[in-house]
Amino acid sequence: MKKSWIVIIVVAVVLLLTYGWFKNTYNTMVTQSEAVKAQWSQVENVYQRRADLIPNLVNTVKGYAQHEKETLEGVIQARAKATSVNIDANHLNPQALKQFQQMQDGLSQALSKLMVVVERYPDLKANQNFLELQAQLEGTENRIAVERRQFNQITQAYNTYIKTFPRNIVANLFGFQPKPYFKAEKGAEKAPQVKF
Repeated sequence: MKKSWIVIIVVAVVLLLTYGWFKNTYNTMVTQSEAVKAQWSQVENVYQRRADLIPNLVNTVKGYAQHEKETLEGVIQARAKATSVNIDANHLNPQALKQFQQMQDGLSQALSKLMVVVERYPDLKANQNFLELQAQLEGTENRIAVERRQFNQITQAYNTYIKTFPRNIVANLFGFQPKPYFKAEKGAEKAPQVKF
């Protein structure tokens, strides 16, 4: 009789410990998944800030460079494409992230062309509104880089957590999937060539 109570107590303790481990593992996965979603929202936030600055920048340049219509329209179209792609943080997958990244890269390229146009207009480069907008855009580009890096770090922590044994069993059991990373634009490993 005493032996059976000891067995029951041992089994109960083992079950309680197993339950506690599963509960803690599951809750940590949920917490880390939510951290990835929150960081993704911050990435979208800084991209939106950039998109919001662009109309003011384009209008300032428009006043000085009337005959640069093609470049200005290119920036406006790239902005429209970039802001039309939205990713729900609950459905963050490699294909959606790639599409988002392609649209943002297109906008970056259009802005680069705009900055080349600006170089042709010394009066524009001296315009206080333009200088302030350019400084804000540069600051926003830096914020984008920081937020993307933080997104990748949080995503790495989450992906590592759900892929390590024995947590991977719990992850598979409850449907936790790895999240995609931001990747560098193709050709970013090569330094740009400047020709005069």
